[in-house]
Amino acid sequence: MKITLFTPMKEEKEKIMNGFREFTSLKHSYEVITSGIGREKIAKALLAKPESDLDILVGFTAITGIENTMPEELKKGKLVEVVASSLIGYTGEIFENGKLQLTTSKTKFPSLHSLTSDKFVTTTDLPVGTLINMEDYTFMYLKRPQDFILRIISDFLPHQENIDFFKTIENISFTPVIKFLESLT
Repeated sequence: MKITLFTPMKEEKEKIMNGFREFTSLKHSYEVITSGIGREKIAKALLAKPESDLDILVGFTAITGIENTMPEELKKGKLVEVVASSLIGYTGEIFENGKLQLTTSKTKFPSLHSLTSDKFVTTTDLPVGTLINMEDYTFMYLKRPQDFILRIISDFLPHQENIDFFKTIENISFTPVIKFLESLT
């Protein structure tokens, strides 16, 4: 199977490449594309994508909630799947007032709702366990039925104190992503 992985940031691509190195052989062939951050960049990357059997958006995610009160499956470094995505705080062009995008789960990971927004989300009115990303809505809108989104929890919103994002993600491994992908038939 040929799998194309889309990552918004080069740091995510580096972690994926490090994950590949943990395996002596891989049963699937992979292409990793760094799209850049944002709706427009992921849209352009998807429109110019290579032929593949499966496309997956893989990257970090912030999640609403307080880390030490979250269930184990929603702790830092855990994998989650985006099965619902919506758009807030955006006006103009193709995705304005876009309807909720839904898909069926393709994994055994927790299935969560993601918000895409141009605005930095600071509200505490969002349900605990909501993911905050810039690319999910576009990917959900343009993906094929078999494609899906995997996110790795990196930080928790609202931040209780200022964080250094790159320090926060330093010890997070993407090896579980590769292990899961290799289990696909």
